[in-house]
Amino acid sequence: MGLILGSGGKGGRRGRRALNAEINVTPFVDVMLVLLIVFMITAPLLIRGEEVNLPKTSSAPLQAEANDAPLTLWVRKDGKVLVQQTEINPADLAAQLSAIVGEGYDKQVYLYADQDVPYGLVMEVTAEVRRAGYTRMSFITEPKE
Repeated sequence: MGLILGSGGKGGRRGRRALNAEINVTPFVDVMLVLLIVFMITAPLLIRGEEVNLPKTSSAPLQAEANDAPLTLWVRKDGKVLVQQTEINPADLAAQLSAIVGEGYDKQVYLYADQDVPYGLVMEVTAEVRRAGYTRMSFITEPKE
């Protein structure tokens, strides 16, 4: 927006131009289209999970809670333990879990363990979760076909 004045001659209003109140939306539309394309490309990359070959069982699906997202633990085939996609030492698991939630021990914990992980490691992770004070833990599997 701007005001363009005339040459300032004796004509008074004759030399002045009116105020231009139009907004040029072309740059705004260009920026929005670029942002839309950037978000369309990056959004699928933000959704990430761990590569875990889950065991197959004939159990019923879990009823998801609508009010709170669960805490997820992953035990990969190579023995690495991840909490919410962050790698952690299994010996420090109880301390880390206590630090994450603090007083909210009724939070649901989902354990994704590869079917090739030794049973002892899964039980070690489970014991650390219990030691941290969590009482609600679910073992995630895939349905049998």
